[in-house]
Amino acid sequence: MTGRALRTPWVRAAVDGYLRHYHRHNVHIDETVPDTTVLFVANHGFGGLVDLNVAAAFSALDRAAVTRPVTALVHQLAWTMGLGTFVEAFGGVQASVAAVENAFAAERNVLVFPGGDIDAGKSWRDRNTVCFDGRTGYARMATECGVPIVPIVTSGAGESLFVLHDGRGLAAALRLPKLLRLNTLPVSISIPWGLSVGVAGMLPYVAFPTKLETAILPAMTAELDETTESFAARVEAAMQARLDRLVSENS
Repeated sequence: MTGRALRTPWVRAAVDGYLRHYHRHNVHIDETVPDTTVLFVANHGFGGLVDLNVAAAFSALDRAAVTRPVTALVHQLAWTMGLGTFVEAFGGVQASVAAVENAFAAERNVLVFPGGDIDAGKSWRDRNTVCFDGRTGYARMATECGVPIVPIVTSGAGESLFVLHDGRGLAAALRLPKLLRLNTLPVSISIPWGLSVGVAGMLPYVAFPTKLETAILPAMTAELDETTESFAARVEAAMQARLDRLVSENS
């Protein structure tokens, strides 16, 4: 299947239909997305190559009538596993500073999940926590490129399976941070893999019918003389507060 075919409206409609009916996906648009290039910053739910939050973010942007093309930054693991062509067909590129600069130069929006595999491999108890692990590069890029950050948060995906432990110690022991840039190796229970180590995050799994709620937050920009760390902290705090509201309103 070609990249062009994968981007056809019926594919997006099929994904949106799946989210609406199976996951009862609801979208909250807190403020209209600016009609300029923006950096969308989102939280992970669970997963490596398959993550409901990624699908939910794109579906939310469609429902918000965002027509500017979006370049999604993706972990290099997809190319390591030979799935790079598939990812690229959906507009994904290997995460790098150059990829961001090229996308903005082409007047495309950029979607990034700063927490990477640490945010994506969280245990069940941390499923409603935004975990960027101190990463602030996204805030620096937004400031240097002169674009606003539009946060997107989704709740529910962390309940699509049961993650017993993030496996960070095991990943370190296997030298995965150096070999594959993987900091977690989650121990989980999922369909069809049952009890597994890492498998559910690497391969597709059958998600439990968890309810998904996505919110697109108001655009944020750095204040005068604000440090990158302070700006990133404000963004992460705003995302956590909105995620907490989504969880509370649907508990």
